[in-house]
Amino acid sequence: MENKNSQLNEMMRGTMEKVREMVDTNTIVGQPITTPDGVTLIPISKVSFGFGSGGGDYGKAPKENFGGGAGAGVKIDPVAFLVIKDGSTRVLPVAVPPVSTMDRIVEMAPDIMDKVEKFFDKKEAKETL
Repeated sequence: MENKNSQLNEMMRGTMEKVREMVDTNTIVGQPITTPDGVTLIPISKVSFGFGSGGGDYGKAPKENFGGGAGAGVKIDPVAFLVIKDGSTRVLPVAVPPVSTMDRIVEMAPDIMDKVEKFFDKKEAKETL
């Protein structure tokens, strides 16, 4: 019995090590890319993975047989780029265009907030003069 458990544990350990190799922080937040004009792009991805394993023993002879298997799957989807230019950071989504009105409003919210902020900054600058 001890031998079968260690075989199954070893099989699971090996599979999980391979999953760890595929899924690390550099997979989710990629390495920065700097363009010649000084813009830095940082890719952001979503990682999903699944893992399964199992085993069984066969036969009742003193030398028992063990059979097992393990598998894993990884899916990586690009989500967005962080765009850094002139000290300003923006999120550039890499997604399907919004379908509903609510999706469009949510997508436009950051730009609207920037415009409102700039409006109040300009108004405040005029009042101080």
